[in-house]
Amino acid sequence: MSVSVSISDDDMVPPEIVSTIFYSATVSDSLAILVAEVVAGGGHRLTWGNEGAAQLLGYGVDDLYGLPVEQLFPSLGGGELKLLLRRERSARMTLPVRMANGATFEAVVMTTPSPGGRTWTVRLLSTANAQERALRATADAHERRFSALTERSPIPTLLSEQGMRLAHVNDAFCALVGRRAEQLLGTGWVDTVHEDDLDGVIEQVAAALDGGEVDIQARLVREDGAVRTTVIRFAHLFTPGVGAGFVGTIEDITDRLAFETKLAHQANHDPLTGLPNRTLLAQYVADRFEPGTTGLACLFLDLDNFKVVNDSLGHAAGDELLLEVANRLRATVRPGDLVARFGGDEFVVVCERVSEADAVGLAERVSVALAAPMHLGGVDIRPYASVGVTVQTAEHTAAGDLIRDCDIAMYQAKAGGKGRITVLDQQARAEARDKLRLVADLRDAIDNRDVVMFYQPIFDTRDGKPVAVESLARWEHPERGPVSPAVFVPLAEESGLISALGLFVLDETCRQLAEWDQLLGAAAPARANVNVSALQLDDNLAAQVAAALERHALEPARISVEITESALMKDPDSARAVLQQLRDLGVELAIDDFGTGYSSLAYLRHLPVDCLKVDRSFVAELADGHAEIASAVIALAGNLNLRTVAEGVETAEQAAVLIRLGATYLQGFSLAKPMSGGHTAAWFAARGEKS
Repeated sequence: MSVSVSISDDDMVPPEIVSTIFYSATVSDSLAILVAEVVAGGGHRLTWGNEGAAQLLGYGVDDLYGLPVEQLFPSLGGGELKLLLRRERSARMTLPVRMANGATFEAVVMTTPSPGGRTWTVRLLSTANAQERALRATADAHERRFSALTERSPIPTLLSEQGMRLAHVNDAFCALVGRRAEQLLGTGWVDTVHEDDLDGVIEQVAAALDGGEVDIQARLVREDGAVRTTVIRFAHLFTPGVGAGFVGTIEDITDRLAFETKLAHQANHDPLTGLPNRTLLAQYVADRFEPGTTGLACLFLDLDNFKVVNDSLGHAAGDELLLEVANRLRATVRPGDLVARFGGDEFVVVCERVSEADAVGLAERVSVALAAPMHLGGVDIRPYASVGVTVQTAEHTAAGDLIRDCDIAMYQAKAGGKGRITVLDQQARAEARDKLRLVADLRDAIDNRDVVMFYQPIFDTRDGKPVAVESLARWEHPERGPVSPAVFVPLAEESGLISALGLFVLDETCRQLAEWDQLLGAAAPARANVNVSALQLDDNLAAQVAAALERHALEPARISVEITESALMKDPDSARAVLQQLRDLGVELAIDDFGTGYSSLAYLRHLPVDCLKVDRSFVAELADGHAEIASAVIALAGNLNLRTVAEGVETAEQAAVLIRLGATYLQGFSLAKPMSGGHTAAWFAARGEKS
């Protein structure tokens, strides 16, 4: 489908009128008109001029042909010439114009582009008349007022009354670029703009001249060569009789950007060694990880016996060791490999385009480099490391899998003996991932209170009555079913969840005691025994117990804290201090599983405890006629004026022997099984009715 457009004769200027106007412009000596065009190489030249232009400039009409436009307007730089000869619209500037004899005069220069955008009509209007001089005087007055306002301003400021030529700069801008004002006026300021940013600045100036308010980030080069990064804001300015210009204000952001860069570096690098930290490591691996490919490898290094260095030589020596290890790693790996500090005494090396054999070879070179002796604190030390190696396989679906797997491989290396290199064992990988899933499930169970409490009654051997209960945490996994405390308690200790689990057990036990008091009155259990992990033995424990008791309005004697013998022996002095804090609070204290560890009996005499629990393994031996150890523990407790609880009582015969040996309390399945809080309340209520 074609569309034809007809132009009526009425819409067209008659040819005789066009001819008349053109002839008048040609022969006029009062109008100075030139025609310029683009030439090869990007320059501009004159292709025609009328009689008025020839007289004004002092040329013959024929001499104007081929004259470079740049020669006619000597003050224009390349960027400003682009603003004068614009392809899309007319422009107007007041400029010095060079005559044939080399002299210059000031003229208003008006340019109009042709539709094709390759030629321009240029009209020159000398300002040497009364009206133009008056307008110039007005412009000068504006400039003086502007100068007075901005001269003392701390903000670097530029003033252009027309085009890119500056009429004024203040002292702040001169100080910023390290140049005098006379070097910057006119187009001299353009020389301070970094050459790579110049085109962008010119574009923004053009936008401001068209009436816009714009800004640009650009570098300015000082006279001494220093580079300052700035934000330049241009606002349109119109001066009557002169034309469009701009006001420019400059913000120096060099120091701010440097500070932000420093903060970004600190956020992603280890402050001691300067190596990338865990955050940057994760991003680095993620950027290079492509599922389904191979060749990306991670080496996970853990220094052997680093704690010994810290404890024996001090933390300053430990830091020196870490710095030396970081330097040796940098010097040993290939160019392009990443060395990162994962945390503590752990480092990770990431390398690309390697096979498993290549990765193991690199691990061997690293181990040799690290094992070279170094002098530290007056001692020669060889910093050996356990190294886990993992190379990406199809089973790795995410970048985090790769880092986690080399961590698992490192632990395999440590388990096999220090100073080893181990490539990930897939079975161990599966077990470790299953363990991670179980840890996540345990965390959710604690947060959602899906771990529940059961309570097993404890009986007084004198009259056979229940006098207390032991709180026992139980976890029913939605998919795996019941998970033994022997599994999830150590898991909580390894994963850092033991504090949350311990606080839950303590709070829930206190809550349950308060509820039983309301339901049962005097028939409620008099005391509940709560197990505490070795990792909870710190200065916070007494305060946490006190807070739970206060929260549920209970007396301290209603709680007995049970701590394993092995936990006490890890740091006896610290443990004794924590036990004393609990004793001062008023709670009772018991040592659980007594006789299974390697405690000092002499030290036991100084511990502020009330009770020893005879381990179930010694109670079980009674069935075979071996009562020696149970008898010794009970006798020892009696000599120290301590009560005893024999746990794991499975038969009436065992109960009888323990009573005969002098045990204070009994606990076991043959007497009463662990029950939920509600069943425990019903059980104690029934016992109270019978009595």
